[in-house]
Amino acid sequence: MTSNVASQPSLFGDPSIDHAVAGLGAGTVATLVMHPLDLVKVRFQLANSASQLAPSSSESTGGLQRHVSKARFGTGVFMALRDAVQVDGWKGLYRGLIPNLVGGAGSWGLYFLFYNMIKKEMQGGDPAYKTSSGQHLLAAAEASAITAMMTNPIWVVKTRVFGTAKNDPAAYRGLWDGLTSIYAKEGLRGLYKGSLLALVGVSNGSIQFAAYEEIKRRRTEVKKRLFELEGKTWGAGDEKLSNIEYILASGSSKLVAIALTYPYQVVRARVQNFSPTLTLPKPPPLPHLISSIFRQEGLLAFYKGLGTNALRILPGTCTTFVVYENLVWGFRRVAARNGGEEELK
Repeated sequence: MTSNVASQPSLFGDPSIDHAVAGLGAGTVATLVMHPLDLVKVRFQLANSASQLAPSSSESTGGLQRHVSKARFGTGVFMALRDAVQVDGWKGLYRGLIPNLVGGAGSWGLYFLFYNMIKKEMQGGDPAYKTSSGQHLLAAAEASAITAMMTNPIWVVKTRVFGTAKNDPAAYRGLWDGLTSIYAKEGLRGLYKGSLLALVGVSNGSIQFAAYEEIKRRRTEVKKRLFELEGKTWGAGDEKLSNIEYILASGSSKLVAIALTYPYQVVRARVQNFSPTLTLPKPPPLPHLISSIFRQEGLLAFYKGLGTNALRILPGTCTTFVVYENLVWGFRRVAARNGGEEELK
């Protein structure tokens, strides 16, 4: 992603579209591989949320309190996975796959589309222009904000599906049922619960991508200097790094991002999981919810599921970026070959 977007050969007519298709494919692979751990992470985040949102009614969380109690989703990753199987069978590990797949793959596709479109505008069509770290940060923030607002309804449904057992009376039958049910009962505002917090979470993607681009840039510079020392000629395809290097770059940049922004994800999950009741027709204000979590559960509550999240998100992130980078380079090779340009390595 560090090379100039405008100067890249394109298989689909525009480099930004190439990046979007690569992001869609990468997001699909990562979601399929990491879905069970994503399920566990959300259930850890929602643990005890019923007490903050509706102390007098477990109904307000769509059966979450009963399900979490029964499945003991606070006893570790292995126990949580085992208990998910006991409650819903082996299919329980992939409960909520469709909204997660649509949201996950769609988000990556949209993100890379907007990210590269914004970078292309910044470069102004100049093939020699190199975007700075600050511009990477800005482009990532803008792309994250647009993507977050477009996909928020899907994440609301996903959170509620993950928080219920398959046989729970309040469980949604699927993505469309969840979207229509929430809209019918709570209106458009229900579909955009947690959207303000999602915008706060834009910082996660911004930090990650700025760090990722900088790590790639520095590694490419080192590689280029080594070529010069060895008397080798630097070619158009030599900018591509190895899969190990992509894993290290994506993993380290994501570690920094999640460590700084994780608490908002816990609060956001609890806001999105709220369903109105007679005793509590609307969710408590964010300051009240945050202070309530802190008083009742302590500071560590804001890091619930962090270990599971790191276990899930790091392999998922590394998988996403390795698949994405290889797809992008694959598209560029085919496009260069079709256009009679220099063969990329």
